[in-house]
Amino acid sequence: MNMFRRLALASLAAVALVTGPAQAADTIRIGLPTKSYWPTTIAETAVRQRLFDKEGLRAELTIYRSGAESFEAMAAGAVDMTLDPPSLVSNGRRKGVLSRIVAKASMGNYGWQLMVPAKSDLDLKALNGRRIGITAAGSSSDLLAQWTGQDAKIEFARTPVGGNGLVSNLLGGKVDAAVVYSPLSLQLTKSGEARAVLDYAKAVPPNLTQGWIVLDRFADTRGKLVQKALNALYGAVDFMRANRDVTVKLIAELYEVPPEIAALEYDTTIMKLETNGSMAGPQIRDAVQLSLDLARVGSPRDVVPAEDIISAKFEPVPTKL
Repeated sequence: MNMFRRLALASLAAVALVTGPAQAADTIRIGLPTKSYWPTTIAETAVRQRLFDKEGLRAELTIYRSGAESFEAMAAGAVDMTLDPPSLVSNGRRKGVLSRIVAKASMGNYGWQLMVPAKSDLDLKALNGRRIGITAAGSSSDLLAQWTGQDAKIEFARTPVGGNGLVSNLLGGKVDAAVVYSPLSLQLTKSGEARAVLDYAKAVPPNLTQGWIVLDRFADTRGKLVQKALNALYGAVDFMRANRDVTVKLIAELYEVPPEIAALEYDTTIMKLETNGSMAGPQIRDAVQLSLDLARVGSPRDVVPAEDIISAKFEPVPTKL
């Protein structure tokens, strides 16, 4: 089923979190790829520290089961902004979903690992012909799985299980390995339940892995709203970097992980996120193009060039407390 026609499924799977008193005209609806993932930490920090309020906004956060579903929701108008890899923007533009990356968020696959159960004796090459768990087709986990197959010259079945199903399906033996994001990967390593056969932060060349995205028409008609939302989100990044204890406590609460795992997530991921969201300059364009090239993994299909999926009209100015 075409991902852009599955809005009803995505919406049913979503969990809406509405916060902050303001008028409907000042609402920004943000789609988050999955619950236990750093974009949720950023958005929740902006809410709890009232950074959206300082920008005169009401934030409505909706959590989806994968980045592909959050992008689909934006394409259908269910959310105004989401965070996803450049490949989804490029593929969407080819299919008539006109959106652009308006702020860079991450330049690496921090905390992402290809994992097998601890009791498994499989290594990377032995995964040939096996089942690899991913969140959803077109998601970051899917792209990394495809890249793995191309780079290691192996073939395997990519099995969508949703963000909430990665760990249970991996440990339950329904998949032989899974592409797992942080802090779930950190928790599995700490508990000894699974081990990594590939660390994507080290294996994949640095590129723009995630960015904040809006539809062209929304950027054109509600540009001030986009700017204010980005200000609040990057204000949250600044706050998190300056307030370790508060952020570690929030991560532990949101993701229901022990404090030591939350602290590892803080060091592994939060402290490596982009503090300057600007999309201006040739270096950013090259980082986006490399992301698109890596996503192709040898596929002959055309991709929309980097310059056509970038908007440099917004310069996030972090909101201060």
